Amino acid sequence: MRHRKIGELMTREVVSVGGDAPFKEIVRILSQHRVTAVPVVDGENRVIGVVSEGDLLRKAADQAAAPGDGPAVPGLEAWERAKAEGTRAEELMSAPPVCARPDWTAVEAARLMEVQGVKRLVVVDGADRLVGIVSRRDLLGIFLREDEDISREITEDILTGTLGLDPAGLSVEVRDGRVELGGEVPYRGMIPAMERMCAMVDGVVSVSRTRLRYEKDDTPSGGGRS
Repeated sequence: MRHRKIGELMTREVVSVGGDAPFKEIVRILSQHRVTAVPVVDGENRVIGVVSEGDLLRKAADQAAAPGDGPAVPGLEAWERAKAEGTRAEELMSAPPVCARPDWTAVEAARLMEVQGVKRLVVVDGADRLVGIVSRRDLLGIFLREDEDISREITEDILTGTLGLDPAGLSVEVRDGRVELGGEVPYRGMIPAMERMCAMVDGVVSVSRTRLRYEKDDTPSGGGRS
């Protein structure tokens, strides 16, 4: 199996700002390019942070109160208050940035997004220089693969290449990413492994093995054919 790499899925043309970019300039760039966040880079294009709409909205919320009324958003931590009072990218940004590498798989990137609670990852090279950005939408793009491509990968890479099975005795039907396996395999113990490997193929939504049979039950409780 060949999982799609972030380098294949990411957006390469990324707008960024320097650390001294003023608040209004950042707002203008977000609006002009129709993006919700921009990486902040230093003079050598190394990523030092990310400014998102959420970062900028802290200032909008903080300024909503009339003078003398106290903070508009009570209970902010000191670092959050500093952001609300910031005027430049380096004061407003979230740092350190949550980054990915171009050779990561979509699965690795999705796990990091989930753990960090972010909607996008800045993609950097070995020197932490900006090379792209990958969003949740980019990762979901793997589910747009054609059913025929998924079926071919399962047949050639898993059934034949990895498990050494004769595809003539098996069937792989894929409809909207849902895989149904059929036919007969030599051993019952192979079936869970087949299911796990098929589920790992990019673009697979679910795997059903209800039409699979086995010639010999090699499990501890087994006793023959099925």
